[in-house]
Amino acid sequence: MRLPLHVDYALRMLMQLGVQDQRLTTIAQTANTYGISKNHLMKVAHNLRQLGYVEAIRGRSGGLKLAMPAEDINIGRFVRDMEAGSALVECFPGGSGGCLITPSCRLKGMLANAMEAFYESLGQFTLADLINSNAPLREALLLDVK
Repeated sequence: MRLPLHVDYALRMLMQLGVQDQRLTTIAQTANTYGISKNHLMKVAHNLRQLGYVEAIRGRSGGLKLAMPAEDINIGRFVRDMEAGSALVECFPGGSGGCLITPSCRLKGMLANAMEAFYESLGQFTLADLINSNAPLREALLLDVK
């Protein structure tokens, strides 16, 4: 299984915002930190704002910050929210539905169970688990470790 690129970028953005302790961070800063396209991150930030994970402050000294405490951001729920509407295979909701063997295929049920187990496993963790007491992460994001 592979996470879509936008989910990967969204998780990275959340981690950067989480270590900022409510200081505003711009999309350009995040793009520079990770070496990711600013245009891609603009779409990710827009989605994060729509889902309620990020607050955007407009204006010259604006930027992004978490809309809730890191302890309240469940990673399993977050990934599920980010993947809403995406189909693992074409016979899943959101897929094209064009597979010839869908009516007799048992793989769909197995894959659905595996996806649920994946989300449940991630659901044991919060954003705080990823960022708290993680000096190497702070250093990698070029932040003070204080």
